[in-house]
Amino acid sequence: MMTPVVHNNAVAMALTQQHGCTACHSVNQKIVGPSFSDIAQKYAGKMDYLAARIRSGGSGVWGSVPMPPQPLGDADAQTLAAWLASGAGQ
Repeated sequence: MMTPVVHNNAVAMALTQQHGCTACHSVNQKIVGPSFSDIAQKYAGKMDYLAARIRSGGSGVWGSVPMPPQPLGDADAQTLAAWLASGAGQ
């Protein structure tokens, strides 16, 4: 599988807004879920894991509030996962 390349933060941030990620996550602060930078630090280089978690959701890793499954297309999930796995623009 080809790894998507996020050329700049603007592409990834546009996707986070388009798909409603920013309702629960921000770049550097915990809201309902962990910050993008915390996710990036914890899962550096784990793009496939992140893409699967984005699509399937889950709970218990960052606390008791579950993240519901996200109905993103494969390309968008892979792009967001690649951005997170590569440091989330940090």
